[in-house]
Amino acid sequence: MKNHILIVDDLHPAFMEQVQAHGFTCDYQPGMNKEEAFTIIKNYDGLAIRSKFQVDKEFIDGANLRFICRAGAGMDNIDEDYATARGIELINAPEGNMDAVGEHAMGLLLSLMNNINRGDAEIRDGKWLREENRGYELKGRTVGIIGYGHMGSSFAKRLSGFGVDVIAYDKYKTGFSDRYAREVSMEEIVRTSDVLSLHIPLTKETNGLVDEEYLFHFKKPIFFLNTARGKVVKTQAVLNAIKQGKIIAAGLDVLEVEKFPALAEQQWFDELRQSGKVILSPHVAGWTFESYRKISEVMAVKLVTFGVVGE
Repeated sequence: MKNHILIVDDLHPAFMEQVQAHGFTCDYQPGMNKEEAFTIIKNYDGLAIRSKFQVDKEFIDGANLRFICRAGAGMDNIDEDYATARGIELINAPEGNMDAVGEHAMGLLLSLMNNINRGDAEIRDGKWLREENRGYELKGRTVGIIGYGHMGSSFAKRLSGFGVDVIAYDKYKTGFSDRYAREVSMEEIVRTSDVLSLHIPLTKETNGLVDEEYLFHFKKPIFFLNTARGKVVKTQAVLNAIKQGKIIAAGLDVLEVEKFPALAEQQWFDELRQSGKVILSPHVAGWTFESYRKISEVMAVKLVTFGVVGE
């Protein structure tokens, strides 16, 4: 059946409602695992996922897919090159959670600069430490953004009322300066940034990008944010940079190893957990009540457009 979609992750009902109104049929199986999906995927024209499993070469070869929908921004759990070579349309929805990511990054930064989490914990523990929790002001500082797509530009917009100089570097784009950020070289990011925020996808090139060598070159101590992908950053390198004073504090929504028990088994986890200069959140920067719906709506519009064009 043409335009028959297997949905193996939790999607907002808006996705099904919109695509079914345009002739698609949906088999909603959010509890299905990869092995179960593999046995029936030949019967479907499309696949809709979030981050449940890797859509690798073997899975693609076992299917007859025309399209894969990824409910979110990152496509790192799909073998993009192979899927594209097979003529499969890849659809994602970064527009749906860009606001959530921008706001979350803003929250992490303000919490870090003003010791909000630490101060709260100390008061609950019977400690009233004013001087130890003296904060930093954001106004007048330079915020460096790596990657100026939907997420990077969203963060830049949130910074616009704080009186900061926002600079951005994107290896794959030029001429993107706007009212919120100024395009610069990586050299200027390294030389002038007081804050560094990552907004890049996970690729072969960016895997492990931020290591000790990368952080060594920054000229000033920085506040460091990662709301992109965990494997872009070597966690131990961040912890070492904190000990060396090169990173003042870090806000990490993502880690190179996520979820328990695997996270607790990492050599660096105890140091990370005990650090008073790191704020952690469980990969939720782009996952709000609003983005849950918006992602599905954006993805549905793109899929319907693709369906019409492909007829």
